[in-house]
Amino acid sequence: MTNPVTKSVIITGASGGLGSAVARRLARDGFAVVVNYAGKPAPAQEVVAELKAAGGRAIAVQADVAKAADVESLFKQTLQAFGRIDVVVHCAGIMPMLPISGADVETFDKVVATNLRGTFLVLGQAAQHLPAGGRIIAFSTSVIAKALPNYGPYIASKAGVEGLVHVLANELRGRNITVNAVAPGPVPTGLFLKGKTEAQINEFRKLPPLERLGQPEDIAGVVSFLAGADGGWVNAQVLRANGGFA
Repeated sequence: MTNPVTKSVIITGASGGLGSAVARRLARDGFAVVVNYAGKPAPAQEVVAELKAAGGRAIAVQADVAKAADVESLFKQTLQAFGRIDVVVHCAGIMPMLPISGADVETFDKVVATNLRGTFLVLGQAAQHLPAGGRIIAFSTSVIAKALPNYGPYIASKAGVEGLVHVLANELRGRNITVNAVAPGPVPTGLFLKGKTEAQINEFRKLPPLERLGQPEDIAGVVSFLAGADGGWVNAQVLRANGGFA
């Protein structure tokens, strides 16, 4: 370990979509950033290069959040690089669309492995390594309240995420570590846009009273609040950043 940093953050799923927006925002907030990715290194390295070009410190670390050994390695590599872990933002997730009646158990299991098991593993490691004053931020979804057709596996996994957040906050009693979730409404990332027609996207755009889709920067700002000094009294909560979507 060389040149210890003042504060660092692990962001899972940070190579694109919401994760990369969160990485940019927290880098501007002064965090050294670990850009976690699951498979393709090139997008993660692009995010790292962008953060470094702006004067920040960042590294990319491959880890499949559904694998315990990978998640453990992610935290170890962060400590080796930066000497500390102050915030963990768990963005990684998948959202295949399928009806419950289709009995596609293989896809269901994959969603649960990535979204729910992954959260269990990441939050568990965060609980082991964060010091007093640490912040743990998971990602849920505002779609839970809508119960939309074909979102069954995704909603089930994210409902579990919210349950883990509430329980871990209680398990960390006395350690001065907050545990919260951010539940975005529709945001035009690749995860949301995949498989949707322009007409369907327009329908989602009309649902919030603000009559627009959220932007990655909207969500990154909420994460920044929770990770920063002003978010210290928010704990065991799910912040539904959705423009009134639900």
